[in-house]
Formats: sequence, C-alpha cells, structure tokens
Amino acid sequence: MTLTNNNRELSFSSLNKDDTGDYSCIISNPLSSEEAKYSMIVIYGPETVQITGPSQIHVGDTFKLTCSAASVPTAKYTWMLNGTEIHTSAVIYKNNAELSNNGNYSCEAINDITGRKSPAVHELTVTQEPEPEPEPVSNVMVTSSSTELVEFSSVSLSCSSSGSSLSFLWLNSSSEVTGSDRVQITDGGSNITIINVTRYDQGPFRCRVSNPVSLVTSAQLTLTIYYGPENTILTISPPKEHHQEGSDISLSCSADSRPPAQFTWFLDGSALSDTGPELQLMNIQISQSGSYSCQAFNDKTLRYEMTPPEFISVLEKVSGASVTSPSNLPIEGNSFRLICDAAGSVFTRKWRKGGLDLTLTVNMTLTNNNRELSFSSLNKDDTDNK
Repeated sequence: MTLTNNNRELSFSSLNKDDTGDYSCIISNPLSSEEAKYSMIVIYGPETVQITGPSQIHVGDTFKLTCSAASVPTAKYTWMLNGTEIHTSAVIYKNNAELSNNGNYSCEAINDITGRKSPAVHELTVTQEPEPEPEPVSNVMVTSSSTELVEFSSVSLSCSSSGSSLSFLWLNSSSEVTGSDRVQITDGGSNITIINVTRYDQGPFRCRVSNPVSLVTSAQLTLTIYYGPENTILTISPPKEHHQEGSDISLSCSADSRPPAQFTWFLDGSALSDTGPELQLMNIQISQSGSYSCQAFNDKTLRYEMTPPEFISVLEKVSGASVTSPSNLPIEGNSFRLICDAAGSVFTRKWRKGGLDLTLTVNMTLTNNNRELSFSSLNKDDTDNK
C-alpha cells in the first residue's frame, strides 16, 4: 500500500484477499473533522480446491463427496467420473452405491468473475461385500386360500419357509408348475394363483424350497374340486320299443359329478316321488306309459342337468281274438259283414283267406281300421275260413 497526494489516495500495488475489510478516511481542519467509510471485498480464487468423502465403500452403501474451494464469489463446480461429466453442484450424494460408481472423481472449481479454474482429484473404490452364508431351509409349508372349490373358480396357494436366499419351485404331482394365462406365479415364486380351476388341478401340490446350502420339499396338499353334473345319461333295461303290461322295467341314470349327483325322476314332465340313480317299474301297467326323464343335481356346484325324455310304451297282450258276423247267414248275392276283435292293445289287423293274405275284390271293403270286412254281394268264391 502507498499513500499519495497529501494522503488523499490509498493505492494497492497488488490486491490479495487479506486486503478485504472496512476502510475509513478522516478529513479535518482546525475547526472540524469528518470520517468517510468504504467497505472493500476482494474477489479471488478459486484456490485450495479439495474433495472430502470416503475412498472405499461397498455396494449398497450410502456415500457423499463434497467439493470445496476458497473463492469470492462462491465457485461453481463441475464433476467428472473417469473423464465423463456427471454432476454440476458442490455435493454428490448416493444412498445405494453400485459398482459403476467406482473410479476417478475430479472436481473443477470455477470463478465466473476471475475466470480462473482449479481442479481436485479423488479416487473412490466400490467393492462387492461378500455375502454371508445363507441360513438353511426349514419349516416348508403349503397353504391354500381354500381346499374345497367349485370348478372354474380361482384359488391361491402360498409357500412359507424359514431360511435365507430362497428359491421356490412348485410341483403338481411330479410335474413342474409354470406360469401361463391361467397360472400366475408371484412374490418371487412363493405364491401361485390358478384362475378357472378344473377338476385336473386337484394336485397333489408340493413346494420345493432351496438355497446354496440346502433343499426341502413340503408335504402334499390336495384340492377337492367339485364339478358337474354333466354327461347325464338315462338307460332303459330291457331296451324295447314296446313293453308288455305286467313286465318289469329298470331305468338307471348316471352323470359325471363330484360329489355324486342326486337324481329326480320325471314322467311326462311331472316329478315322481322316486329318487336315486335307479327307478324300478315292477308289473308295469298301460297307465305308466309316457316320457321318462331324469334330472341330476349337484348340491356343491348347485347345477342341474336333465336327460332328453325316453318314451316307454306299455301294451296289453293280445288275447281272445275272434271273428264274428252280425249279419244273417252268408247267402250268395246278399251283403255280409265280418268283425275281427280281440282283448289287449291292438295295433294292426290283417285278414287272410286260405292261409294267404287276403286280396280284396270289387265286392269287398275294409273299414274301421280293418276291423270290419264287408261284402257288398256274396258269391260262392268268397267261401273259406277267414
């Protein structure tokens, strides 16, 4: 510093940061004095740039690197990692270190007014901490959201286990369970959800848990899956088109169902009092002719299925066949009638002459469903046993 011009001027040949401060000049004469003040801040830097922080850490650790410099005004900072710019503030902070954070960190401090730059370098080594030996697998258990299901519902199975570093594998019988549109495997493999279960998903299911030091398989868990009824079939024994009155007929009904279906029998659409898979019609009567059907019901799925109706025709045996005539004596040239009757269920009547099927002539007519054979005018050729 120098004072010149009668102390009017204070000159600095080369400012340094220590010259920062509050300056004052006291001006006086024999009658008075006055003080004037000047506050001076010397711009400088950056200098003494340094990086503080750890030099060695493990993967997963938290770390902080701080770059500082003596500078007025405050310096700006640019960080480089292995030659690549990565950051532009004074502090680098990371709460979960990775191997990629390993390397040579450099921080460059910049004073925008002085135009000066100054770097610092810091080496950070990131290593993989050796993993502890896993705890052996034990207490492997499979549980289910439900063990009794209706087909086409959904179920979730969960595998629990003690130990560490666990891997899970699901088995259905001896086959591995893999993910699909219908099977979802979640929570690192410890849970499976089966959507729209079928009767073939009953298992048994087992969970196999392993780690580098052990392997344990759970006990079996089997699901009960209710389904049906379906493929309901009605069978009639003996299988005849017509049954003789007084005979015995057995009807049986079957269905694919779990649990076994309950059966209700119907005649012409009306429920019978009989239940069960068998319906015995003993000494059947004509009044029991009609359309028989069977309905299967599953009290777990609450589903029904009805068989198509099967018609049972009961006929009375033909007996007491006779041919009579309400006419007078058969005299040539006169009209004459013969009537064929019988007890029982009569379907058809067929006339014969001389053991051969009757061929109608111009003087013969059959009426009343072939019950009556009429002659308009008898002739001797009509003579025979009909």
